[in-house]
Amino acid sequence: MHILLDEDVPRQVVDVLKHVLRGHDVDHVHLIKWSGKPDDKIYRDARRAGYEAIVTNDAAQMADPDECREVKKSGIHRISYNQRHPGLHGLAIAVGSLVAAMPGVIDILSNADGQRLVHVTGIDPTRKRYEIIDPRRNPPRYRPR
Repeated sequence: MHILLDEDVPRQVVDVLKHVLRGHDVDHVHLIKWSGKPDDKIYRDARRAGYEAIVTNDAAQMADPDECREVKKSGIHRISYNQRHPGLHGLAIAVGSLVAAMPGVIDILSNADGQRLVHVTGIDPTRKRYEIIDPRRNPPRYRPR
């Protein structure tokens, strides 16, 4: 599948997605010199260029009737995600959510019989995703060899 990342998706995600989506092509609007191009033209031109999916963080896009019409007319899968939390921590949550979801999303879209609109659910920052142990207070059990 040929995937285009929109302007609002951090460029640093390209290499990670290329790694986890082996066998698929991942481009970014900055890398193909489409920065600043209006969304309605991005969808039209992306279809002409052979892209099958666009990844975006543009939440307002689907609230605009003209942009919705262009998304529909393009037939391109639209994959969206949100960055609800500010700063670098919010960026890490959003990018982590996107990268974790994309292999499964692309597997499904590769076999879809028509356009799909996908929204990636964010990682819940209120749930701890790690465990920290102080070995001075809770030493690990060492096994004799």
